[in-house]
Amino acid sequence: MTESFPARFARARARYGPLVLGADPHGPLLRRWQLTDDAEGLQRFTDIILKAADGAAGVIKPQSAFFERHGWQGIRALARLIDGARDMGILVILDVKRGDVGSTNEAYAQAYLGPKAPLAADAITVSPYLGLAAMDAFTDGAHDAGAGLFVVTRSSNPEGRLIQSAITNDGGSVEHRILAEIGELNARLAPGGIGPIGAVVGAGEMDPPLDLAGANALYLAPGIGAQGATPEDLARTFAACPDRVLPSASRSLLAAGPDPAAIRDAATSLNEEFRRLL
Repeated sequence: MTESFPARFARARARYGPLVLGADPHGPLLRRWQLTDDAEGLQRFTDIILKAADGAAGVIKPQSAFFERHGWQGIRALARLIDGARDMGILVILDVKRGDVGSTNEAYAQAYLGPKAPLAADAITVSPYLGLAAMDAFTDGAHDAGAGLFVVTRSSNPEGRLIQSAITNDGGSVEHRILAEIGELNARLAPGGIGPIGAVVGAGEMDPPLDLAGANALYLAPGIGAQGATPEDLARTFAACPDRVLPSASRSLLAAGPDPAAIRDAATSLNEEFRRLL
């Protein structure tokens, strides 16, 4: 088994800071950067992101959907971004939010986890709403590959609150149950340490609170910048485990583009702010 994702993140965090640079090539951004909204534009976007991330961020997070919409040529650009970043020593969290049952999850795991995967990422996002118990292919695959999973638990979009805060038969909320199950999985997979199963928890008001310290997990925290959350919000939300949060910013940083140096400067500045607060 290779070195765990939490261990590799800790090293990246010590060198660069905790920032996750989001790579979301949506149409309006490409046009604003005077790039074509097609496969050629994606290739040029990939070049810019790799130059911008070099020396400024230890983790990037491509949103798979913005590549998939261009078919096989978009997937080719995504594969090039993943391979290029990992060759540079940058960790890649692929935001795909997959989640199904049985052999379908096995196929997804084969696509994204492990050295033989055609889109081999250091971590992926998954959706738990068909049950974490149905996701053994992901959890075991991530553990065996030294990769990570980030399970959508309390997302940054307000529409998610209806389901995530719903009360289950045992009197707790869905999000509390998911986080408890993540903690149980990590206790099995990494006794006494930080496990490979993390959670997506938006950086914002923590009401009702979640036991973030108790799950022995890493936390991918979207919502910084364009979605309204501030670095100070982040520090308050994750005060119990500040060394285990991966704050993600995309639109607020990409707005500095298309000059890679300007994006790099914006990412470096935000990373320094996170270092100060976390």
